Amino acid sequence: MNDIVAPPPVLTGASTPAAGQPLPWTLLCVDDEPNILSALRRSLRTENWRVLTANSGAEALETLTRENVDLVISDMRMPGMDGAQLLEQVSQRWPASIRIMLTGHADMSATVAAINRGRIFRYLNKPWDDEELRATVRQGLDLLALEREKQRLEVLTQQQNAQLQDANALLERRVEARTADLSLANDKLKRSYLTSIKVFSGLLELREARLAGHGRRVADMARKLAHAMGCADDEAQQIFVAGLLHDIGLIGVPDTLLAKTAARYTPQEIALFHRHAAIGEQALMPLEEMQPVAAVIRAHHERFDGQGFPDKRAGNDIPLGARILAIVDTFDDLQNGHLVETPLTTQEARTVLRHSRGTQFDPEVLDVFLHITEPERPKPPTAAIPMTTDQLEPDMVLAKDLVSTTGVLMLTAGQSVNALLIRRIREFELREGGKLVLHIRPRGQG
Repeated sequence: MNDIVAPPPVLTGASTPAAGQPLPWTLLCVDDEPNILSALRRSLRTENWRVLTANSGAEALETLTRENVDLVISDMRMPGMDGAQLLEQVSQRWPASIRIMLTGHADMSATVAAINRGRIFRYLNKPWDDEELRATVRQGLDLLALEREKQRLEVLTQQQNAQLQDANALLERRVEARTADLSLANDKLKRSYLTSIKVFSGLLELREARLAGHGRRVADMARKLAHAMGCADDEAQQIFVAGLLHDIGLIGVPDTLLAKTAARYTPQEIALFHRHAAIGEQALMPLEEMQPVAAVIRAHHERFDGQGFPDKRAGNDIPLGARILAIVDTFDDLQNGHLVETPLTTQEARTVLRHSRGTQFDPEVLDVFLHITEPERPKPPTAAIPMTTDQLEPDMVLAKDLVSTTGVLMLTAGQSVNALLIRRIREFELREGGKLVLHIRPRGQG
């Protein structure tokens, strides 16, 4: 038989369930004597509890399968299934339910065994004290509320940890994507920066035909020599940029000076020419990131014996980049007619450099330069196929430099063309008029 005591208004206090717990708490009282069950109902009805009753262990188990019972109060002595056996099954099948046993003084040995088997929360002696019974139930329900809150918090913590892990994973993916974007943007900025320097270097060389391509040739060879000297990539790149801009200070000298070979300079022109290294450094002074480059440009006409300009620095006091540029710059100038009336051959220029070993040039750097520029065994000349811009196709490789009619170096030998570059060349041709002829390597030749 199941009896339900209608709950009174909600009371505050220890017996109030935790947030989210259905109200009221559900209690199950089990005893084979109806008067005991009635007494239990009377004792418990003063609280906001839903009280169910059962007059046997079997009926109690049947009730537990249908109802969500929070606390079970069972008498010890009952026919058939006693309280110890009932609470043991409750412990096994509904372990979250709080279990309380009512027992007489004569049942102490059985009570101890029941406590061990059924993991009983408390036992009360009969006859019980009503206030002690209610206090014991409150304590059991408080313990149950704490356990459920603990479980709720554990589940919440697991959910939050999972959400945090997902958020961290998403953040890591976003950081990786952003880092990749920034890396691409940085690479693009570096390429644009270097391209701008190359363009500016080419513009400087428009003033004198003999200077066409000089900066690029010096820069390429200087970077190659820097790597051969064991320079790090960053330092080699700075030397490359210094090679492109090493004559930037010549922007302040008259065209008549540039048109002469250095061997024909008057004393006044020599003094004017000597100023260009310092002017080049001054031109780059506002650019913080260009200061290492500016220092190399200022010193690229210093001599190893201390007789150079503008500061008469000597030996290893001269920056390595400047010692490298001094050799490469002179080597190219000897072959383009800037230093002597008749341009020298490559072998003649190498001989002139060798005679200045230890005086004008750092002997160690010069030895490395002469080694890496040692002429290779002559190869059969590669046939170049002249083509108009209409005949160009992607992946074709230039066999010769492409120089505009005004002497500007547009493309260098060995450069591969793509669809975008072909379109630019054709647009330039349309704007300037006339026809450009490009010399292309035959397919299959490196």
